[in-house]
Amino acid sequence: MSTTVSPSPVTHAPAPGTCPCCSGLSPESCCLPYIQGKKKPQTAEALLRARYTAFTRADVDYILSTHHSRTRAEVKREEIEEWAKGSRWLGLEIVQQEAGQAADEKGTIVFCARYEAQGEGPGKVEEHWEQSLFEKEAGEWRFLDARGLQQGPYRRAEPKVGRNDPCPCGSGKKYKKCCG
Repeated sequence: MSTTVSPSPVTHAPAPGTCPCCSGLSPESCCLPYIQGKKKPQTAEALLRARYTAFTRADVDYILSTHHSRTRAEVKREEIEEWAKGSRWLGLEIVQQEAGQAADEKGTIVFCARYEAQGEGPGKVEEHWEQSLFEKEAGEWRFLDARGLQQGPYRRAEPKVGRNDPCPCGSGKKYKKCCG
């Protein structure tokens, strides 16, 4: 069985005085404590939202510090800084999530971030669709890798494996206790 998500364009921007991640909360109650190092995100979604908010603030240090050590060397600080500073961030929409809760070790989130790129002409709104992979490192959530997505339906390549299903690796254990 495959799951199809029909992405719709992000049509809402954060309300005035609310966090840029579109949670509806104030920045002080949402992403700022993570960015300021006062709290650690307990879920992959909280980390994704904080990283998006860091992009809106061009806080490249936070973006880099929350990157997993296995893939951090692939990241170019200058490119992140250029994209963050050269864009007016308009909103974040989370389309699909798999795992990524406090008790999980891995998680996947499909999202769309809207922005206006400077130099692209007035009113040229871009949509960045991505499937982000998150993994805990030393007990803390980290961004591991991403796959860019074309706008349009997202289809899972393989059937979704439930937490209590047998692990597809053949170990005989439940998925949640093995590769999940």
